[in-house]
Amino acid sequence: MKKIGFLLFLLSLLILLVPLQNQASASEARVHIFLDGSELNVSKDAKVTNVNGSIMVPFRVIGENLGFDVKWEQKSKKVLISKDKTSMELAVNQKNATVNGKKVKLDTPPLLDKNIVSVPVRFVSEQMGLRVSWDNADKAVYLTTAEAPPAKDNGTGAGAGDVPVPPPVTRPDSTGNPSDGQDEGTGPVTTTPAAGQALINGISFSENRLMVSTQGGAVTPKVFTMSGPDRVVVDLPNTSFSPDFLGGQAAGVGNQSELEVSGYPDVSKIRYSQFSSNPATVRIVIVLNYAKDYAVYNENEGPDSGLLIVDLNKTGSAEPPVTPPVGGNGKKVVVIDAGHGDQDPGTTGYSKTKEKDFNLAVALKVGQLLANEPGIDYVLTRSDDTYLKLAERAKIANDLNADVFVSIHANSTGDKSTAANGTETYYQRDASKELARVIHNYVSKATGLKDRGYKYGNFHVIRETKMPAVLIESGFISNPKDEAALFSESVQNAIAQAIVDGIKEYLGIQ
Repeated sequence: MKKIGFLLFLLSLLILLVPLQNQASASEARVHIFLDGSELNVSKDAKVTNVNGSIMVPFRVIGENLGFDVKWEQKSKKVLISKDKTSMELAVNQKNATVNGKKVKLDTPPLLDKNIVSVPVRFVSEQMGLRVSWDNADKAVYLTTAEAPPAKDNGTGAGAGDVPVPPPVTRPDSTGNPSDGQDEGTGPVTTTPAAGQALINGISFSENRLMVSTQGGAVTPKVFTMSGPDRVVVDLPNTSFSPDFLGGQAAGVGNQSELEVSGYPDVSKIRYSQFSSNPATVRIVIVLNYAKDYAVYNENEGPDSGLLIVDLNKTGSAEPPVTPPVGGNGKKVVVIDAGHGDQDPGTTGYSKTKEKDFNLAVALKVGQLLANEPGIDYVLTRSDDTYLKLAERAKIANDLNADVFVSIHANSTGDKSTAANGTETYYQRDASKELARVIHNYVSKATGLKDRGYKYGNFHVIRETKMPAVLIESGFISNPKDEAALFSESVQNAIAQAIVDGIKEYLGIQ
């Protein structure tokens, strides 16, 4: 009797485990499928299933929506799919398929469930010449024909999906998305930039404007909107991330990164990734809180550098206009540069504080004050913990034809000495000397630290900018007294106000 009881216990345990095992290997969801930006008509009864990372779609959906000829052979349990010069046979529960007479191995075989046969959408689509990506956040499959550019959405679109050096990627195409960085059926694919491609050096968001700094070849962006939720999607073809932008790491196709954005009611977040490696494409997605018009400004100043701006303050076509995105109507253009950022922390303070954090905190406060000045348009080179090359910081100001450039920093002795202290301001050209004098007078009083004067300095950002430009060393964070002052809210507020007051006096704005 004990033996029979034990067997009954095992049987009941197996009955409980089988549904759990099936649940772990396959999950059903209301998945959306898009072809060249337009959603396919998939009935609610046609369940799309995720089996071990492979998206399984009823084969009738493929035939009805993609224009393939599909047939089902009941006796042999085979699906026959053909279009143009390509034909394939897939058998239920068989991992070997036949494409144009040649055997090809499948990661996941066709499934038969309740008289519905599902096939792996990636395998079928890629064999027919389509590119496929999967957005896990939106539960969406994106199919793209080789010749089709992204187009304006019909109101049912979805989100994004973020050269090669030999050996090349073995798959015919590897795509990902900024949501989970996963390529259906495989992990992220590592790539490195190749010669001839444009490279992204910086991405920042300031004053409701996305700014993308590039170098290398000219970039022609494809910008379009999608909904559910609302987005502005920016595709940059023949583009990869520079090693500097990635902190020396190689770009992974599908590896998602996110730009922190706060204080902008239009924008929920910004995400970006190496969308595909073949062709190399970077995708940046501005996730909106509601539908929003935009304008695109693409400044390609030759083969070596460019600045793309997606302006949510403007309306109109995505075609690059001739006028600059800021300024006009008598307004002065001011660029505020928070030094360092991301993998470049700048100097380290006496209490292990980071210069980049001080610089950004003050720059954001300056931006908040300048936003209340009707005679000034301003741009922050970075509004979060983002890395930009020195050349890109200067380029932003030059491309905007700014009237004033101010770079915010904190100083250090570079050794264990804590004696050095005080505030100093640098200029590089005679045209910047008066701006340095005026701003330094305000900032030095605001810090309450030793006045070290304004002086000549050969720093890149004030040398390569074409307008009056200064670099402020607010104090020595290697000095414990200076550090304590600079990282206090009251002193930071005072410095920000001093910078604004100095800019206004120099520009003659009341």
